[in-house]
Amino acid sequence: MSNSPIARQFRRDAMFRVGALLVAAVVLAAILAPVLTPYNPVVGDLKHAYLAPPGTSFPLGADTQGRDVLTRVLYGARISLAVGIVSQLVAVLLGVTLGLTAGYYGRWIDSAVMRLADVTLAFPTLLLLIAVAAAVRPSLLVVFGIIGAVGWAGMARLVRSQVLVLRQSEYVLAARALGARDGRILLRHLLPNVVAQVIVAASLGMAGAIMAEAALSFVGLGAQPPTPSWGSMVAEGRELLRVAPWVSFAPGVAIGLAVLGFNLVGDGLREAWDPKLRRL
Repeated sequence: MSNSPIARQFRRDAMFRVGALLVAAVVLAAILAPVLTPYNPVVGDLKHAYLAPPGTSFPLGADTQGRDVLTRVLYGARISLAVGIVSQLVAVLLGVTLGLTAGYYGRWIDSAVMRLADVTLAFPTLLLLIAVAAAVRPSLLVVFGIIGAVGWAGMARLVRSQVLVLRQSEYVLAARALGARDGRILLRHLLPNVVAQVIVAASLGMAGAIMAEAALSFVGLGAQPPTPSWGSMVAEGRELLRVAPWVSFAPGVAIGLAVLGFNLVGDGLREAWDPKLRRL
């Protein structure tokens, strides 16, 4: 493990280490939220903690419902990570399946899949997410599916481009000559060779999914109150920026750090697995 490409990249790339630390901090915040704070993220003390400024009782202040902002930020990490992980699983499942099929079989299958991807990518992602989310009842399950369904196109294009090259390689031609079935070639020979690129794309996609969830929650089409979502917390505090900026500031910073962390990790993984980008 110490000589693996990822380990070497971690040792020599400071930005990769920063990204890994940020991602680890978000993950630990989500897992240890009940341990790190004594407050309830949903129920507050409106009488005694209404817009309480940052202090000893509330390190990041309280909101209009008397709820501890730090507590809601910690629990909000769970929502963001859940959306990122589930949506990327959906995107990977759809994108890898369609990309492998299109790249390997080609002809009309390739044409049909790529035209569908073109249609998906032709619309601005955020507008497409808002349009689809507005057409159904807002919920986290809807957000999971929508973000993943929209993200499949880029994943499919990436996998297809790799398979178009790999299907002409000697080991694939040899497998065909030995009578290997298409399913075996796809799963045993082609899929393992695109896993690294898929992991990199999913890491970068996590950042996009967190941003997308925050945007949907900001406009009221994501996680519904009183669920602690970073996007809805920023929306709740936008009218209070002059009197209580901490209500929006803390979740906004959390979004920025989480997105930065996953982007840095994705860039580091890409450099670690791509000899053309690897720093000497």
